[in-house]
Amino acid sequence: QVQLVESGGGLVQAGGSLRLSCTASRNIFSFNIMGWYRQAPGKERELVARIFTNATTNYADFVKDRATISRDIAKMTVYLQMNSLKPEDTAVYYCFTRFQMPGSPPSWGRGTQVTVSS
Repeated sequence: QVQLVESGGGLVQAGGSLRLSCTASRNIFSFNIMGWYRQAPGKERELVARIFTNATTNYADFVKDRATISRDIAKMTVYLQMNSLKPEDTAVYYCFTRFQMPGSPPSWGRGTQVTVSS
């Protein structure tokens, strides 16, 4: 089982930026999809962005044009750069990974809190 450790969350003012990092315990980038979900209080966990084994990316509509997901294979790390943050972006952000075969179960990090003040 791969371990995922997130960092980079914190408190930021609306309009500010944050970069989240997620480091895997072993190099899985050739085989696994990686990405980020978030969960706000009282809401379901929702997909934010993901990066596929061929480096293709996709984003949820609510962060499109404000977020960039990237990876550094040598560092076994995935990043989520978020700009123009809004109070509604406040949530716990979870890194996830799963094998590229559809239906494979995901592995999760413990999450990092992002709080955007108005």
